[in-house]
Amino acid sequence: MADSRRIVPALLRIAIGWHFLYEGWSKLLHPGWTSAGYLKSSSGPLAPLFHWLAANDARVALVDQLNIWGMILIGLALMLGLAIRPAAWSGIALLALYYLAHPPLFAPLTYGASEGNYLIVNKNLVELLALAVVLVAPAAEFGLAALLGRVPSGKRAGGPLLDKPLPALLGPISRRQVLASLTGVPFLGALALAVLKKHGWKSFEEVQLKAHAATRDEYVASATLKTFRFVSRSELKGYLPRGRIGKVELSRMILGGNLMGGWAHARDLLYVSKLVKAYHHREKIFETLALAEACGINALLTNPLLCGVVNDYWRNGGRIQFISDCGGTNVLEMIKKSIDAGACACYIQGGVADRLVEEGKFDLMAQALELIRSNGLPAGIGGHKLATIRRSVEMGLKPDFWMKTIHRLDYWSALPQPENDNIWCEDPEATAAYMRELEQPWIAFKILAAGAIDPKVGFKHAFESGADFICVGMYDFQIVEDVNLALEILSGPLVRARMWRA
Repeated sequence: MADSRRIVPALLRIAIGWHFLYEGWSKLLHPGWTSAGYLKSSSGPLAPLFHWLAANDARVALVDQLNIWGMILIGLALMLGLAIRPAAWSGIALLALYYLAHPPLFAPLTYGASEGNYLIVNKNLVELLALAVVLVAPAAEFGLAALLGRVPSGKRAGGPLLDKPLPALLGPISRRQVLASLTGVPFLGALALAVLKKHGWKSFEEVQLKAHAATRDEYVASATLKTFRFVSRSELKGYLPRGRIGKVELSRMILGGNLMGGWAHARDLLYVSKLVKAYHHREKIFETLALAEACGINALLTNPLLCGVVNDYWRNGGRIQFISDCGGTNVLEMIKKSIDAGACACYIQGGVADRLVEEGKFDLMAQALELIRSNGLPAGIGGHKLATIRRSVEMGLKPDFWMKTIHRLDYWSALPQPENDNIWCEDPEATAAYMRELEQPWIAFKILAAGAIDPKVGFKHAFESGADFICVGMYDFQIVEDVNLALEILSGPLVRARMWRA
């Protein structure tokens, strides 16, 4: 019984140390990670302080480093049993800040970023209390501090310490005491192996090349000797303004998920969908989402097929919300899947809605809207065709928001007829005129005609046509530039005939 009273607190300390160390280590392995989104979205009693920190890049960078290295050092100390009390107090302070940043009190439930439906008690508070247990029952004999504490300091009557063999310095010590002191070492080794297996075995050369590439603004493709300039995060000009659909707050620009899922709409270039899917491996998706959050994009619009990746991103510290298009053969099943996976809003995907309207299945569409709303989420209807929106209105369907395509038709691949995955809005003028009269918020998508229109043209055209939000598919290296462009357009003169609806 006596041994278990010492061993259990030691194992608790090591487990908490594992969590801290991995959280810090994983952030160190992802250069795109930042605390900016977390600070900016703070709603607790210290929100003004956190918002002030998030308003300046230098302060955010300092907070990022304090977070990363604080977690790593606290984790190492707890796992190895070194400076247990200072590490435990530091961990409690850090967890208290996390708790105060987003306290799970009595505010409306936030969908998407949460790992559960918390009320007052969440995982931060539980781990904080567990560290308090470590403080009162540190089980120091199960750590390196117990072994190192046996080494005396200064000089003794027998002369300098270096003149004495180690056994003489330590005094009598049993094999059991040595093993107990080294309890955390095997766990640390197991964590290192697990991290390498999870994140891949990266060579020193690869790391150095990536670090070197990250410091450059210009890249040269050797086959063509064509130079590209990518805008770095340090050039971000601000954070995107936001609007609301029901209780959900959304950035005016939403990250589209088609590229991550491999839906490239590359016209007659058949290989491109496989190419973009190969580019967007799991870690690249995480980097893209983290960078989007750092730039103030707080929502991803995607298909239920990517729910698992989004949930995994949340488990690794991400907070971006996701809107589900509920695309699939069975719209009701896809809605249920999306809600279970934490979607913040759902809508009937454009292609699905186009088909249901053509088949006259308005009862099914009404059932879908009711299913979404009954779970507390905003419900939307999408459409590539303007007729889909018109007929939905005529049949009395009233969604909380619309998803409708809008783009110009002066790009060269819009000319061939009939339309074959190269046109998504056949009459942009009529679309703008009809949407002007609708009261619900409008998220515009396909505004760049799947990459055929320059963002400078497409963004402004969508907002001036009346869109309240734009959904844009972006690679990671396009995000900062696109955010800056959206900020410039939104802060400049916009000729809108439609009132802002969000």
